[in-house]
Amino acid sequence: MTYVVTESCIKCKYSDCVDVCPVDCFREGPNMLVIDPDECIDCTLCVAECPVEAIFAEDDVPDEQKEFIALNAELAKVWKPIIEKKDGPPDADDWAKVKDKKHLIEK
Repeated sequence: MTYVVTESCIKCKYSDCVDVCPVDCFREGPNMLVIDPDECIDCTLCVAECPVEAIFAEDDVPDEQKEFIALNAELAKVWKPIIEKKDGPPDADDWAKVKDKKHLIEK
């Protein structure tokens, strides 16, 4: 099992999760992060660190977010690793509670 970054991360891209990851499994895209399923060791440390609750165990991803399992795997192959916390976008807090953001993913 792996962990999966879901829709809540889009346009927020807080990277608190990156700081606690012992294996550097996060990948950074233009407006969200994903987890490389081949690198994730299922340690659960990132889950509690995400301020927008965007990270789920693969088996616990909500039904309406299941497509993010494949999306994390796909994008992890092309996005570069992020290994230290960065400041989020200036408007991240404005996007934190917005729902239905899938169409805003920048690949």
